[in-house]
Amino acid sequence: MANDSTLAFDIKSTTKVGFLLLDHFTMIALASSIEPLRMANQLSAEELYSWNLISEDGESVIASDGLSLTPDFSIQDNADFDIIIVAGGVDITRTFSPKKISWLTKQSRKGVQLGGICTGAYVLAHAGLLNGYQCSVHWECLTALQETFPKVNCNNRLFSIDKDRMTASGGSAPMDMFLNMMTKQHGPRLSNAVSDMFICDRIRSESDQQRMPMRQFNSVGMCAPKLVDVIELMENNLEEPIELDELANFVDISRRQIERMFLRHLDCSPSRYYLRLRLERARKLLKQSNMSIVEISMACGFISTPHFSRCYRKHIGVSPRDERKAAWKAEDVVNPLAVDGSAPIVYMPHSQDALSQSYSEPSYGSVSVV
Repeated sequence: MANDSTLAFDIKSTTKVGFLLLDHFTMIALASSIEPLRMANQLSAEELYSWNLISEDGESVIASDGLSLTPDFSIQDNADFDIIIVAGGVDITRTFSPKKISWLTKQSRKGVQLGGICTGAYVLAHAGLLNGYQCSVHWECLTALQETFPKVNCNNRLFSIDKDRMTASGGSAPMDMFLNMMTKQHGPRLSNAVSDMFICDRIRSESDQQRMPMRQFNSVGMCAPKLVDVIELMENNLEEPIELDELANFVDISRRQIERMFLRHLDCSPSRYYLRLRLERARKLLKQSNMSIVEISMACGFISTPHFSRCYRKHIGVSPRDERKAAWKAEDVVNPLAVDGSAPIVYMPHSQDALSQSYSEPSYGSVSVV
């Protein structure tokens, strides 16, 4: 049940973290979650954290890169955790089942802190377990989650820790999320030391954003703040597009200046760029949601479904209907690395194993936990 502060743990005991693996989960997000926990144990010479992998039936799960992991538990096992993280990845709308939803709901009732990494938040949202919570999810899944689950407070942050929920957008962002959690539990000395071990220049906070507009231009010295402002207005007003004259008034420059900036930095007109944003949103919804084509055309600011279809075919190359058929075509997933029921090709050591193996490392026990 939600409360007014981040769920607290007894820092004198081991925090048990379970990772529910979905088919095609992203390995980098999982590793970015587990490695800070392992290193915290190594640096403190204590088992501050333990981690286990979970699947629906206890069978191995194939990641998006084709590697296979064998879990420690199935959802039928009577295992207790302080935190359960849903590890998502590719094709998230078709990688979970009613059994997983029921199990996560049961865990919530038990008071377990729940979270998601990469696209894992989508599953929690589907279960109604993120209603009213701040939620971070990979930007590629953000549109579908916003449209499908309006009660979830989606944001564009790297991660969010909101009461008894924690969600991260993917890639290396889960590391920052767990390091921030670690700071709250054991202090900044430990989390900073873990960050240093992984050559991170800093621990990013909840205020850091993912995929900022125009980042690629600002990074090479072509900073155009007014252009960024215009694009942000466009991105935030896709359902009801703003006329170019209004955009110019909002950012306090002339229409002609906007046109020149778009031509110089993006090699296109503002209207064409705006249309591209709306079509990109439509494409995500076609592939990731069950919304009808009529609903998608309205959500992306088109005056009619035929107009939407014409624009889509012209700029994307296929019709919206054909795009959806291709995206939702059933395909058998084959593990190219599996060999006649052979053992898993990747071994994930338990926390105690990793801690004992790190005894000879120079950094072992180098940070005391007060």
